[in-house]
Amino acid sequence: MDPSSLPFDPAYLGPIFIGLMALSVLIYAVLDGYDLGVGIALHRHQEAMRDIQIASIGPFWDANETWLVMAIGLMLIAFPEAYNTLLQEMYLPATLMLGGLILRGVAFDFRAKVALDNKPRWDHIFRIGSLTVALSQGYMLGQYVCGFASDWPSQAFSLLSALGVAAAYTYIGACWLVMKTEAELQIYSARLARRASLFMAAGVIGVCVFNPWLNPEVYQRWFSFPNNILLWVIPAASAALFLVADRVLKRIPSRDDFACWLPFAIAVLLFINCFGGIVISFYPDVIPGRLSLHEAVAAAESLSFTFWGAAIVVPVILAYTAFSYRVFWGKATELKYY
Repeated sequence: MDPSSLPFDPAYLGPIFIGLMALSVLIYAVLDGYDLGVGIALHRHQEAMRDIQIASIGPFWDANETWLVMAIGLMLIAFPEAYNTLLQEMYLPATLMLGGLILRGVAFDFRAKVALDNKPRWDHIFRIGSLTVALSQGYMLGQYVCGFASDWPSQAFSLLSALGVAAAYTYIGACWLVMKTEAELQIYSARLARRASLFMAAGVIGVCVFNPWLNPEVYQRWFSFPNNILLWVIPAASAALFLVADRVLKRIPSRDDFACWLPFAIAVLLFINCFGGIVISFYPDVIPGRLSLHEAVAAAESLSFTFWGAAIVVPVILAYTAFSYRVFWGKATELKYY
């Protein structure tokens, strides 16, 4: 397709597509993050609680993964060289992530069809699959930030990132359960969220400390004026959000279930904060230190055709997502299979 048919300068195609890809990754991290967190947080001893936890994500968890497919598809089409580099460097953790996603899908269906004595086993597999996905994604994020370096400081940072992402998913998943459940399960979720917040906060602090140490360009960007004033608003705001959420969680259950939604809303803001810090640290690089936006972007002729498809598909997915959450709004009820 002729790029001149676009209603804007074709030079903007690269920033538009990296913006769409970033949006897809952020929405995926929030939506699939909470349902992965619910999987990690499955109650170990009470099957009735596990049923309600599964019911709280039942209408959404499969559709949430659409955003991962969207992000990968956009990278393949718009930044093929970056896609090849990422797949080549992250082959093993990506395979583990896919294995975890498969385990989750199989366990979700099998727990409803097996004999009751075997149901806890499939719940345990669902938990293992969720944790595997979270750790794999966290490790890949750490390696991405380090430019896929294999030295021991980079590997240590990647392992820290893996644990931090797993804690973050557990935190947002527990906050989701505080919003969607009642009584004993809500209290259990609030306590779990408070514990997970400590590990998530430690992970955020660790990234803030080690990221500029491992990346001289990030150090320069963070500590040069006026960036050193603007960028440090992010950790300060994150600390304030953690404290507010902790105070709310400490008062669960509240009278008339007041503000039960607030911890989840704060968790979403924390995810946006952390994601914004990553974007500010590395933009316009698609692969930090290796490929810039202008080096990785595909030809304008192919992107101009893809743009019209994205202009239709992305709003449709956003509308469907909003509609599904509107339909299934409210507290999760007892899980039933018909």
